[in-house]
Amino acid sequence: MNDPTPLAGQHLRLTRRYFLQLGAAGAASLGACPLWAQAADGEDIAAEDALAEQLAKLQYLTREERFLNAGRGSPPPHTLPPEKLREVGLHRDTWKLEVVPDPDSNAKVESPLSEARGTALDWQGLMKLAETKAVRFMTVMTCTNGRTPFGMGLWEGVPLRDVVWMARPTANVRRLYYYGYHNDDPKQQFRPSLPIGRVLEDPPGEHPVILCYKMNNRLLTPKRGGPVRMIVPDGYGNKSVKWLQRIVLTNDFKANDSYAEQNNDTNSRVKTCARFLHVPEKVKARQPAPITGVAQVGSSGLTKVQYWLCRQGTDLPADDPYFTKAAWQDAEILPPPTDWGGDLPDGKLPPVAGQIDPASGKPLVWPMRYTIAHWAVLLTNLAPGKYDLRCRTIDAAGIPQPMPRPFAKSGHVTIQSVPLVVEG
Repeated sequence: MNDPTPLAGQHLRLTRRYFLQLGAAGAASLGACPLWAQAADGEDIAAEDALAEQLAKLQYLTREERFLNAGRGSPPPHTLPPEKLREVGLHRDTWKLEVVPDPDSNAKVESPLSEARGTALDWQGLMKLAETKAVRFMTVMTCTNGRTPFGMGLWEGVPLRDVVWMARPTANVRRLYYYGYHNDDPKQQFRPSLPIGRVLEDPPGEHPVILCYKMNNRLLTPKRGGPVRMIVPDGYGNKSVKWLQRIVLTNDFKANDSYAEQNNDTNSRVKTCARFLHVPEKVKARQPAPITGVAQVGSSGLTKVQYWLCRQGTDLPADDPYFTKAAWQDAEILPPPTDWGGDLPDGKLPPVAGQIDPASGKPLVWPMRYTIAHWAVLLTNLAPGKYDLRCRTIDAAGIPQPMPRPFAKSGHVTIQSVPLVVEG
């Protein structure tokens, strides 16, 4: 790969700048590493294929074609031909959304939005709401059990509560079931759910659940879940269902999520955790080694990223499974990017209330919750040997990864370990 894309390049520029600021040792480490080596004309040489691919999937903001896809269905709905997309309501001209009571519960809804009544919400109605109700926010799309996020998006949409209130629910509504197009096959239906309280009221500092129609300031493609999908900003990707067409208001207190049937905690919010992006397989003794990574910032925030280099074969205490007594050291969390990527013009963000200061154009808080942050460290004075290198986060409450929620089925937070060989 000769072009790691502008998003991968952003990570290279951020980390390269960091190492150069460290002086002679940092500059020497860059010269010895092909990732940051310089060409004769002074421009950065493209990164190795594997690293570039991973970087391109993770950076602010992820381009449409670089987003990891987790669409369901056989065939996946976004692969249907244009005429079929139009026929099944996956085109802006034919899309409709129903908001109806659950026939198996006693939920009271005075004005259901339904196709049978001719009252279902269509694209024009959604855009009318967007004239006064539209919101934008950045959030990472990530899987409950996956190590690698699907990508970062700047999402735009209408708060779900505004559409729910159009149906005039009056009593006996405790949850909201919803799903998207599934090839008219009940066995392919993917069902998430939300408590009605999360829909109608945002917890302090949280963004609303939205009916999303744009990513990175562009209308959603079918592959990305268009024309309209759900975005639950504090939840894992299974909550942000694509190709949204139907919402059911119910008095049932139980979640009916498809993921719940697969032994997952479907109500878990995104967790804070760190992972490596670049660790050299081998370095020479006493040669500085540049290390970089990405931190996923969950509901508990982020204050530190740390690393621990341990010689292989070292006895580890059996009563300390999360290595809390290890000799962890702080890495450097890098500043926000100057080019946000995502094919935005000149990499500049549109107004993003709640995350970006309109006067300075900079984040109000950094790192931002439910997004990612770059980090880096320069290892020096390494003695020959074989090592395991680990990374972890410290959240805003001072709690180290994988706590306070270490259980895998509520979000992946396993401490990552990679080998590093130092040759004599």
